[in-house]
Amino acid sequence: MATLAAMSIGQRDAHLLTLREITFGEQMNGWAECPQCSERLEFTMKTSQMRLVELQQAEAEEYIIKIGEWQLQYRLPNSWDLAAIVGSQDYEQAARQLRQRCLLKASLSGEERSYNHLPEEVIEKIVEAIAAQDPQIEILLDLDCPACGHNWQVMLDIVWFIWKEISAKAQRILQEVHVLARFYGWREADILSMSTLRRQYYLSLVG
Repeated sequence: MATLAAMSIGQRDAHLLTLREITFGEQMNGWAECPQCSERLEFTMKTSQMRLVELQQAEAEEYIIKIGEWQLQYRLPNSWDLAAIVGSQDYEQAARQLRQRCLLKASLSGEERSYNHLPEEVIEKIVEAIAAQDPQIEILLDLDCPACGHNWQVMLDIVWFIWKEISAKAQRILQEVHVLARFYGWREADILSMSTLRRQYYLSLVG
């Protein structure tokens, strides 16, 4: 578990996309509300289109970048970093904490410096470098509203997406168990041991 949590966010999400494909198939159905006219927009996407990197083994890599007289050693954000800022109400403070955790060492003309000494332009370069090293970290979807023609972007949060699908699937199965147990008097364990096809057949007879 600790090894998986040390994966970069992009690698973690790439593996989650593969897991989602194995579990529910390649096609993903989503929806978003237009920020301009509140129209509900439904759209489909494929896991293969969302996966931008090759799957790799879990490993914590370190990188070095030189910006003028500055030399910076950093790593990519991982699940431990996100866990550290969960619940933060201050976006700027959370972003700062995340960058501080990923910065391993900074030096100016050979002399070590802390994060607080970094100029804003140097911090921006680190953020850009992290995004380039881990392109899967932020997947933006381009959406067009058919009602008002508004164009906007939404970020694909694959963790949230899969969790919602699993929750919905679990609720459907519980409803099926409830119907069959009530109608036939079967035990929950017996109903759950049935194949999905067989369970659906009995539900069609009940309905």
